[in-house]
Amino acid sequence: MREVKLSKLSSQMTVLSMGVAAVLWSQAVSAAPAEDMPSTTLQTITVTANSSVRDKVQTDSVYIEDYTPAQQASHLSDFLNVVPGVTVGGTSAVNQRIRIRGLEDSNLKVTIDGARQEGKLFYHMGDITIDPDLLKQADVSVGNNSVTLGNDAIGGAVAFKTVDAVDLLKPGQRIGAKVHAGYASNNDELLTSTTVYAAPTDNVDLLAYYGKRDSDSGEDGNGRELFEDSKTESILLKAGAYIADDHHIGANFSQTEKKGIFPFRPDFPSRSEPPIPQQVKRDTYGIDYSFNPSNPLIDVDTNVYQTKTRILRDSDYINDPGFDFNAEVQTTGAKIQNTSDIATNVGTHKLISGIEHYKKESEMERDFVKAGSDEATNTSVYLEDQWKNGKLTLTPGVRYDRYKSPEFISGGKTYDNVVGALAASYEIAPLTQVFASYTQLFNGPDLSQTIFNSNGDKTYVNNDLKAEEGSNAEVGIVTTLRDLTVAGDALQLSGKYFETDIENYIEFVRSGGTRVGLDCVTGQLGGECQGVINKDEDFKIKGVELAADYKMNNFSMGLSYSRARSKGEKTGYSIPSVTGSSSESGDKYMVNLAYAPTETTDIGWRSTYVASVMPNTSENEIEKPSYNVHDIFMNYSPKQVDGLKATLGVYNLFDEAYASHSSRLNPIDDVATDFEKGRNIKASLTYQF
Repeated sequence: MREVKLSKLSSQMTVLSMGVAAVLWSQAVSAAPAEDMPSTTLQTITVTANSSVRDKVQTDSVYIEDYTPAQQASHLSDFLNVVPGVTVGGTSAVNQRIRIRGLEDSNLKVTIDGARQEGKLFYHMGDITIDPDLLKQADVSVGNNSVTLGNDAIGGAVAFKTVDAVDLLKPGQRIGAKVHAGYASNNDELLTSTTVYAAPTDNVDLLAYYGKRDSDSGEDGNGRELFEDSKTESILLKAGAYIADDHHIGANFSQTEKKGIFPFRPDFPSRSEPPIPQQVKRDTYGIDYSFNPSNPLIDVDTNVYQTKTRILRDSDYINDPGFDFNAEVQTTGAKIQNTSDIATNVGTHKLISGIEHYKKESEMERDFVKAGSDEATNTSVYLEDQWKNGKLTLTPGVRYDRYKSPEFISGGKTYDNVVGALAASYEIAPLTQVFASYTQLFNGPDLSQTIFNSNGDKTYVNNDLKAEEGSNAEVGIVTTLRDLTVAGDALQLSGKYFETDIENYIEFVRSGGTRVGLDCVTGQLGGECQGVINKDEDFKIKGVELAADYKMNNFSMGLSYSRARSKGEKTGYSIPSVTGSSSESGDKYMVNLAYAPTETTDIGWRSTYVASVMPNTSENEIEKPSYNVHDIFMNYSPKQVDGLKATLGVYNLFDEAYASHSSRLNPIDDVATDFEKGRNIKASLTYQF
């Protein structure tokens, strides 16, 4: 099921031989008011007059309902892949993994309604479990450009937000419902969902969602079967209430559970090994509170959460003992943040201060006997000042982290760390800004992969392990041009160059079989223990992100280009990767076209071209081949039936046989490659009343 993607973020643009390729997801800029920016149903560019340069140029939001392919998404790649610098590997939802500039999700901060999704479960499967039908928005930070992100965010962050009742209620409406049904031809996938929402009083809103997704095995562009027979159920419950005019309290619960028969190693979907029953499940609970009186010094947001992700595997029926496991990671945390707006004689200040604490715990059962557990905690405080004076904006920030590491990784060692950041932007001409940012990075040692947790048995505990550190620097320019060909049209251009330095990169070393492990005492290569070590070289990631976005009446076009390459200072090799074949992805070109021929109809086309790449992970590394994928889609909302919308799309139109560069990939051995789905016709119908 190779579909379309939704999000957007930092931007890029460039030339492309063979037809330009790929969607631009440009960000918003500066002091320019929202009406000066292009806006389309394919890519929503948002601008807030008082947002910081980081908000405008390094982070943006994508809304599900505003981008046609996202409305039919069944996999995170269906919308996140559209973000320059972002790729999602894995064909099935059980092994989807997010990468930003080549860095895995263990180096990213991923949240669902503010709840951190921490830990690593199993390197042949993914760690992010959510059905896209629950979502209304995805905010992506490509690169870490703010102290507010914190630990576990060396590569950036992805914040998923589920739908609220206020997003669906019409003016004056007290109760409503939305029913949705969708079908995908490649794997006979059927999705049905119902959302009921209400505002029984002016101060209270309620929402309940239930969705079910049934999937069979699909096939890639060459007709190879991609084994999967699964059923997914998702639940979302939300309630919110305003107390007086200044206080709001809310509660939410979301769950996605996917059960089915999957390949023994889900990222090898074509291997001959018998598929086995497996299950992935996520439960997230959250309570949020906000206090926003008329006082400009007080705007408080607080959230408390617990999220639990589990992989359960049962291979009894194929008599293969030792491969049954129940792996679970639970994260419990809280965060409180206040924003103060201060006006002075030398400009305005937006002070953002916060404190965050979370605890992540892993637990492993093998053959249904407890095998091991571990935990880590982090407490941090941060302060950021967005100071704007005329055409100049400066944003300094500082953050302190106290991180207690896992016992069976680095002996429970505690790391105290202070990082700083500085961003600046200047309006050199009307609607044109240059910007730059520099952010120091910190990432404490993560939990071990849960399935390898054995309470220290055959594990090298590295008491000398250093935390990952480094910096991320970016410079760029963004401009908007108006009235180029007709009155009211707009062209937005943006370009960015970045360098990310990573010191003390932490690498997991496996043992067993033909693998060379670590000495259980010294940690040197050549033993039978597994564990983590710091690489003996630093790494640098360099790249560019360019974008152009044009809007004229009922037509829009977006172009983008992104490139990221990592390199070790000694060997020249790229950053190692436990998941997939390597961290490197080829240059990505995208083009998006959208046209609304009538008030009731939208049509669009998207093309993605990814160039071949030869990662430098070793002298014998295999080239990742290029691929070119096209998608077309249409929306129709008849005037005769208010609230009805039909969507039709053909994804991977020309049945390309390919694998994402972020997936398991071996061009010499097809059964060891996680191929994407071939041509996929998707149709959906939504009725809201």
